[in-house]
Amino acid sequence: MAGTHRRAALAPPSAATGRDRSFDVLRAVALVRVVTYHTFEWPWLGYVFPSMGVMFALAGSLMARSLERPAPGVLRSRLRRLLIPVWLFGLVLGVAMLLHGWVPGPDVLLWVLPVGDPPGDEWGEQAWAVLWYLRAYLWFVLLSPLLLRLFRLAPLPVLALSLVPVVVLETVSGVPDGRLGSVIGDASVFLFCWLLGFAHRDGVIDRLRGTRAVTVAVPLMATGAWWAAGHPSQGSFDLDDLPLAQALWSAGFVLLLLRFRPRFDGLVRHRVADRVVTVFNARAVTVYLWHEVALMASVPLIDLMWEVPALERHLPLDSPWWQFGVAWVLIAAAVVCFGWVEDVAARRKPRLLP
Repeated sequence: MAGTHRRAALAPPSAATGRDRSFDVLRAVALVRVVTYHTFEWPWLGYVFPSMGVMFALAGSLMARSLERPAPGVLRSRLRRLLIPVWLFGLVLGVAMLLHGWVPGPDVLLWVLPVGDPPGDEWGEQAWAVLWYLRAYLWFVLLSPLLLRLFRLAPLPVLALSLVPVVVLETVSGVPDGRLGSVIGDASVFLFCWLLGFAHRDGVIDRLRGTRAVTVAVPLMATGAWWAAGHPSQGSFDLDDLPLAQALWSAGFVLLLLRFRPRFDGLVRHRVADRVVTVFNARAVTVYLWHEVALMASVPLIDLMWEVPALERHLPLDSPWWQFGVAWVLIAAAVVCFGWVEDVAARRKPRLLP
């Protein structure tokens, strides 16, 4: 019992919610970075802020906190919160793909429980491709009761060994083909970050001296950068195309982030900024699920704007920044139209905005 209280004290919570508000800010930043990357496709963004690694680490810490309660109830709650928004997304996107000629097969059941990549057609691929993250998250959630037990037996050795699978897959055996390979590959890349979330929750990272954290993290990041430089994918150094570089760079970055945790006190005291962070976190699944749909929809919408002479003359319709802005307007519309489903999934009173 004393250990539980000690762990809880290590992450200063918001007085109102019991949550670590810095986590909420980091999740909001990660979501903005995801939308920015999918708009501009700047490969350097993954080095500046590896959002997927950060999101898995934050989720791992919150999962470890939740597992202080009985595991069956925690798993049911997590699955409900994830799957209900995915089902709505799948229903809307599935109907659109059917109208474009998609003929689903038996694997359509993966839209019900996405333990593997759900099926879809080429027309909707940009939209449903983002589900890889939710599929990986689902597996980490299901495995967390076992992973947390193993981690607490020997935290540092388990952390170190968690990088072995991605090294072996990328340098020795290769990643298997098909859905199973995708599951194994993505899990191997981000397992270390998920376990770092456990380490944050249990105070392991806080007990690590700052200099020790730096001496571990910097070589990890340097090795990741070295691997990326020596193994570009079609001439690109984008971490999203280089699993081993992604794993190592994210591991080092997230270790430093969690050890030298920014508090963002000034930001959260700003009324508007604090409100934006609240909305992003209450609607995180909605923003993530629908952001690619918003980017897809922005293209024909901007095409229509070209037909209006006044808009053509006065607006930068050919700029990706304009698409970026239009996409955020459409994301906001998706939050209003579909975000309430996250309230239903969390068994809260549905609201248009939290």
